[in-house]
Amino acid sequence: MGKAQTERGHTAPAPLPADALVLGMDVGGTTMKAEITDPAGAVLAAGVVETPRGEAAFDAMGALGDRLLGELTTEQRARVGRASVCLPGIVDSARGIAVFSGNIGWRDVRVGGRFRDRWRLPVLIEHDVAVAGWAEWRFGAGRGYDNVCVVIIGTGISGTLSVGGRLVRSTYGQTGEYGHIPVRRAQGRPCPCGNTGCVETVASGTAIARAYTRRTGRDIGGAAEVFESVDRDPVARAVIDDAVDALAEGLVGVVHAACPELVILGGGLAGAGPALTEPLHRALADRLRVVPAPRVVLSEFGARAGLAGAAFFARRGELG
Repeated sequence: MGKAQTERGHTAPAPLPADALVLGMDVGGTTMKAEITDPAGAVLAAGVVETPRGEAAFDAMGALGDRLLGELTTEQRARVGRASVCLPGIVDSARGIAVFSGNIGWRDVRVGGRFRDRWRLPVLIEHDVAVAGWAEWRFGAGRGYDNVCVVIIGTGISGTLSVGGRLVRSTYGQTGEYGHIPVRRAQGRPCPCGNTGCVETVASGTAIARAYTRRTGRDIGGAAEVFESVDRDPVARAVIDDAVDALAEGLVGVVHAACPELVILGGGLAGAGPALTEPLHRALADRLRVVPAPRVVLSEFGARAGLAGAAFFARRGELG
């Protein structure tokens, strides 16, 4: 079978053998996770490490891949047909460049063949949220729908938009940088991107935890703890209300422009459940007059959306 052309005009890799294993890596602002899986999705090796700041993160990615590949038997190692490394920020996958990550702190890092040469495997480079959102749309909570907005909420906020059954991509592959829509310009907090009052300075998991600590002086384990306290702690309620308000303000223009049927919430905050989906639906409905409010649902893959997407992407070779 010959190689096919993707929507972005790049040559798609040849199909893998039916029994091939794949290495998928999801690099986040706090941790990086990787798995080696078989065609049925069974995990043969897995690992999680903290994400170092700056370009040191790329050495940590290489070492994590080394470790997982080293856990395989000789026969299994020979069956690993491809890897995917899914990176945050702005990613030029066509040229293999990690353009910018404000949360981790790199700019214009030429990834090139460093992982391919190190692991002796074909390696695909992509945007982490593009892959996670694509997987959630095609194989998760969005399957069967043509118009879907996926919002991944973790250390930052980003997502994807599928319109008319096609994943919307920019010239070099970006999807929805919803977290960098300014919604608190007048009295907002500085964002790593250089702007002020972006959505993710209020509504990301990191921002929610920091806001609670600022108001109470009490360090907590993370945003999940704030959501767990929302029914009995008025400070937690106020922090969550502010986060939902900022997220709705950032998404209302997207909803007007694309009229998605679903908004799917994934990432680390997917575990918040109805405490997040229900108030966000109400906040969107309160702001919409011309278009219907989309259903707001939780992702099926949850915090594993990035890993699941990395495996699907490595196996298929394209976001199609």
